[in-house]
Amino acid sequence: MLSIDDVRAARDRVEEVARRTPLERSRTFSELTGADVHLKLETFQRTGAFKIRGATNRIATLSPAEREAGVVTASAGNHAQGVALAATRAGVESTIVMPEYAPVSKVKATRGYGGEVVLHGIDYQEAQARAHEIEAAEDRTYVHAFNDETVMAGQGTIGLEIAEDCPQVDTVVVPIGGGGLIAGIATAVTAELDDVRVVGVQAEGAASAARSLASGRVETIDSVDTIADGIATRSVGEIPFEVIRERVDEVVTVSDTEIAHALTLLLERSKVLVEGAGAVPLAAVLAEAFAYEDDETIVAALCGGNIDMNRLTTVIMRGLIEMGRYLKVKMALKDRPGELERVASIVSDHGANVYAVHHDRTSRDVAVNAADLEVEMETHDAEHAAEIVASLEAAGYEVEILA
Repeated sequence: MLSIDDVRAARDRVEEVARRTPLERSRTFSELTGADVHLKLETFQRTGAFKIRGATNRIATLSPAEREAGVVTASAGNHAQGVALAATRAGVESTIVMPEYAPVSKVKATRGYGGEVVLHGIDYQEAQARAHEIEAAEDRTYVHAFNDETVMAGQGTIGLEIAEDCPQVDTVVVPIGGGGLIAGIATAVTAELDDVRVVGVQAEGAASAARSLASGRVETIDSVDTIADGIATRSVGEIPFEVIRERVDEVVTVSDTEIAHALTLLLERSKVLVEGAGAVPLAAVLAEAFAYEDDETIVAALCGGNIDMNRLTTVIMRGLIEMGRYLKVKMALKDRPGELERVASIVSDHGANVYAVHHDRTSRDVAVNAADLEVEMETHDAEHAAEIVASLEAAGYEVEILA
């Protein structure tokens, strides 16, 4: 099983490539939760995610013959970039197989770091199968994203930094996809600190680790469905699973809505941009997915910042809706002068900011003497949105809330 000595050895190999990322206390999230919340900002890592650590450690251990033949891997995006950059810096050729629906930004970044990208399959498992075919055909070394102790040791260097920068930590919260990250961090912090708790977090739509722990063996789910594409794996790895069972105290899940909420709050309040997988630990803290005490010192490991810009727009909108900051309503108006102005006055009186208005009197579903009106507006919070809807209804309008 992975040991603390493995992690310490990895630190010596990766320190020239991977950055030591900041760990900062968040007054905002401490006030929101009552805990003493610190953020491990691995989003500031080279390539925007922690994967450069494990990839660098694995490539550093290749034999001369293996370096000559090159490496291959499969990844949804962050491991792809880590392997591409680590291999390029080491003078090793890399082929990266990514799912066909991988975020465009991650595909472009991987190519930019020098990796040859092959797009194949709908998810990580199908991309991995293709990568193993290339491994066999070209005699390349497969660099697994998580089911490899050398890779796990590299990721564990984050845990060493947490233990050094926040030795008073009570609970470390870590996302789980394949399990390599949490296995490495748990190995480091439990060896370096006394009485530290490690909590793993998965998206509800990719909760293989929680199911595996319940059954006592690695379980593979049929499909994944989550905005947290960086942890969208059907199963945890066999090797990290053994470490998780031994050193992780609890595994919880969060919904996509909770992830979007955390991501939006991080961007607005802390000015930190994360991807869905990076927001998962904070989402678990905000949603109280696990129990913690007032003033308990919690470190949330924010381990990925590579979000596709198209996805970001959607996620922010989901987050605003969750926070009560966006309201879209539909209502029928009498087709007569002044009705639109009347609605606008009600909205204005409440201080809401209108994003868009759609006025339709030609649709088949609209009565001859009526018009459909859709209004999108920025609201202060859920209570403010409810007040606007109540005022519209009091004025005689039948309001349908669309979002």
